[in-house]
Amino acid sequence: MSKHTRLRIHIAPLGFESDRIVLPAIEMKADKIWILIHNNPKKTKAKSYLDNIKTRLRKERIEFDVKKIDRLDLFSVIKGVRNIVNEDENNMYYVNVSSGSKIQAVACTMACMMFNEENNLIPYYAQPEDYFDYKGKQMSTGLDKIIDIPQYDIKTPEEKFIRTLRIIKENKNKIDKTNLAIEAEKKEIIVVGSEENFEQARFTSLNKNIVQPLKNDWGFVKEEKIGRTRWVEITPEGENVLEILD
Repeated sequence: MSKHTRLRIHIAPLGFESDRIVLPAIEMKADKIWILIHNNPKKTKAKSYLDNIKTRLRKERIEFDVKKIDRLDLFSVIKGVRNIVNEDENNMYYVNVSSGSKIQAVACTMACMMFNEENNLIPYYAQPEDYFDYKGKQMSTGLDKIIDIPQYDIKTPEEKFIRTLRIIKENKNKIDKTNLAIEAEKKEIIVVGSEENFEQARFTSLNKNIVQPLKNDWGFVKEEKIGRTRWVEITPEGENVLEILD
């Protein structure tokens, strides 16, 4: 496939069925499909479906690849989608939110909301013709129709905030403001223009441009004063966003 052509790339979590992955790819003329598979094969019974999908895609001459993720971890799935899209943002990506588990469906939908900056990340739902109770066989068959999912945006923090959270994380989730200011200035997260009262200017720049937005706008850090020292600590929300975006 040419790197200069805008390709139609599908992303689909692997579940206990194959039609829901293969048939939409054929109907929508996919150039390639990424299949999200569990990173621990011993804990899934989906291998036979993966083998069937590969065989059918080869027959249709649709290129495919696999991405290993933890299918039980929301953030792992979101990050998996993000990493695929980041490989070439010039392509069009169609994300199948119907082929895997509920966790994977939520994660794929969230990924489309978070990383659709180029308006090239489109979620869809493949509605099968028939449903069955899972008894070691495919849970559904056929393809009735493909339903476009309404798209909404989830705002993501600027890179400077992610880099700051990384510094805090590397210091066991908590660092005093003075040392955070020093590290932020070293890494050019903040720029201090004044040479007069340099340390105070650096501290003020960190507080105004980084810490206060992280605390008040995003809720990713919290502050605590112990004696004369001010500490900045990452919150669970901050850890979660760092897990996805770092």
